[in-house]
Amino acid sequence: MAKKGQEKNTKNKAKHSKLMARKKNKLAQKKLAHKERLKAIVAKQKQQEQSDA
Repeated sequence: MAKKGQEKNTKNKAKHSKLMARKKNKLAQKKLAHKERLKAIVAKQKQQEQSDA
């Protein structure tokens, strides 16, 4: 027997996947920003060591 009315749980799934994608992108951006910060710190340290030596 076929279901009547609106499909079950489709709006909620779309909302959930949208939110999870947003969370995933946010974490990826944070990780990338952290990597860039560390690269800058390491480069600055190397430059400082070379100028001291």
